[in-house]
Amino acid sequence: MSSETYRGRLAPSPTGYLHVGHARTFYRAWQRAREAGGVLIMRMEDLDPDRCRPEYRNAALEDLRWLGLDWDEGPDIGGPYAPYEQSRRADVYRAVWQTLRDGGFIYPCRCSRKDLAAALSAPHEGVARANDSDDEPVYPGTCRPIRPGDGPLDFCAGLGDSPAGLNWRFRVPDGEIIKFHDANFGLQTFTSGLDFGDFLIWRRDRVPSYQLACVADDFAMHVTEVVRGADLLVSTARQILLNRALGYPDPTWYHCELTVDEHGCRLAKRYDALSIGELRRKGMTPAQILSATLRL
Repeated sequence: MSSETYRGRLAPSPTGYLHVGHARTFYRAWQRAREAGGVLIMRMEDLDPDRCRPEYRNAALEDLRWLGLDWDEGPDIGGPYAPYEQSRRADVYRAVWQTLRDGGFIYPCRCSRKDLAAALSAPHEGVARANDSDDEPVYPGTCRPIRPGDGPLDFCAGLGDSPAGLNWRFRVPDGEIIKFHDANFGLQTFTSGLDFGDFLIWRRDRVPSYQLACVADDFAMHVTEVVRGADLLVSTARQILLNRALGYPDPTWYHCELTVDEHGCRLAKRYDALSIGELRRKGMTPAQILSATLRL
């Protein structure tokens, strides 16, 4: 892509300290933007008020700069699409929620986590499966309207113009095959209702979901390529459906291989021994961290 069209992003979530797996993904995102001569955005995905902390945010910016990564827009330097912290973009997300509601694409859901756990643990014939790498199980349809499009006029009547107080789910088309080309893994295919179900776009605790916020911000910030981990491949299928409902163009996609531990398990932010900050304190250089990471 030319420098006039390429816009990529780094999107850390400050819920813990970044580890070597993040270093790999963010380095690849930085590398692709710089090779294209394009613009790179730093976006802080700090939606979760219970888990996001200022010290994690500050450490993420420091660690990534220490690794040699730079960006052209972001919360620390500004830019034309500020604010670059998702916690300050609530008006953007509410407007997107209202568009989806008015279009009949979403519906309110009163199910608690306990309700869902009970429903999913009950024996059923032909139960839809969840993707193994995904963290949102296939919704069993407890609150789903009988007909698509019943939302804004019937099922949502009297709920007002605020999503607060209820979960809201995007109604996926049953059995539709979602295909997209990944620049790293090639053709990807997912079936809605089987690999993923009606997914959350707003939580009852007044927090928009990752899916909604990501789609809204990538569109608003004119992102042309999304670079992230392979654990989010199924999220891409969801976001393609959201883009279609909202009339947004899809960016291109590049998913990175996941970094795993000696047991083959994906690294998590609780692996403090492999955090970038801890490796720095042990005397490793940026070149050593990136070289070791990129060989995995």
